[in-house]
Amino acid sequence: MSIYDRKNISSGDICDGCMNGCSLNQPGCQRGMEKARGTSQTPRTLADALQAHESRERELAENMQTLRQSLEMLFSDWPGNYVPEEAALLPELAGMQIFDRPIFGISNAFDPLYRELKKTEAVGPWHKLPGDWLRGAKRVISIFFPYTEQVRKNQKAQVHETTPEWLHGRIEGHEAMLEFAGKLCDLLRESGHAACIPIKEPGFAVVMNGKGITGYPGITDTTFGSAWSERHVAYISGLGTFGLSRGLITERGMAGRFCSIVTDMLLPVTERTYTRIDEWCTKCGMCAQRCPVKAISKEEGKNHIPCGARIEASKKKYAPRYGCGQCQTGVPCESGRP
Repeated sequence: MSIYDRKNISSGDICDGCMNGCSLNQPGCQRGMEKARGTSQTPRTLADALQAHESRERELAENMQTLRQSLEMLFSDWPGNYVPEEAALLPELAGMQIFDRPIFGISNAFDPLYRELKKTEAVGPWHKLPGDWLRGAKRVISIFFPYTEQVRKNQKAQVHETTPEWLHGRIEGHEAMLEFAGKLCDLLRESGHAACIPIKEPGFAVVMNGKGITGYPGITDTTFGSAWSERHVAYISGLGTFGLSRGLITERGMAGRFCSIVTDMLLPVTERTYTRIDEWCTKCGMCAQRCPVKAISKEEGKNHIPCGARIEASKKKYAPRYGCGQCQTGVPCESGRP
């Protein structure tokens, strides 16, 4: 049984230690009151707790409005979301839009599932907690950037090649996504909140074939992972569940890119509407059929070694770009939840 296959507990029900109202969906946090007594602080009365709770609810609503407005503004004025003429692999791809409107989910930085990611059967002990990236972290904002139909459409007809559109999505798209997230962090800071992008922080590292991260027991030449897994963060943040290919199926499918921001901004937590890590996958096997190196099977799921080898080969073939995209296109979960 997967470590995630348990009765769902809303991330919003978890105390985040704010001591100003509580995140337990009740007016007074008993644990907070007990902590106050233990530190010689005057315990709050029920009236004080109700006032703090109402204040916190207003703060949550205002912060969510700020976040939504910021996302909308950034998407509507995002030059990086279009392939520049000088970078276009084909003349007709100049100006191609890379991403459709992004979707997002929010998780509590204290959600116990983040500690679960440190287990070997999840990601590994090298996976960091939100608080490791940002002191005082309270929330994690996970954003999914779905590829446009133009990026996806020609890749559906391919098996062994990677189309120019998909290569642009993988490389220029990744840079555009980081630019977007960076500007969002700037806006959060302007509103008085701390924020960071884990995959851009100095402590971020990736392990592939056992190389890239050292100092942990159990790392072998078959180990793949990172210090911050965007797909697992998206799962915890209520965006979707995993497929056979180990991609994450969202309401907008799995063809796209993920990025996340850790912040001390209090925000309403997104409800996880699933209880199993693979709940939205129908096990149709289409991704396994499309994989050119047979790295996916209904019985075993994803074998990262042949997949990694194909990606490495693509770096030579399509240098300075790379990519594959076969398991994310031409499948029922390409652009929506099957």
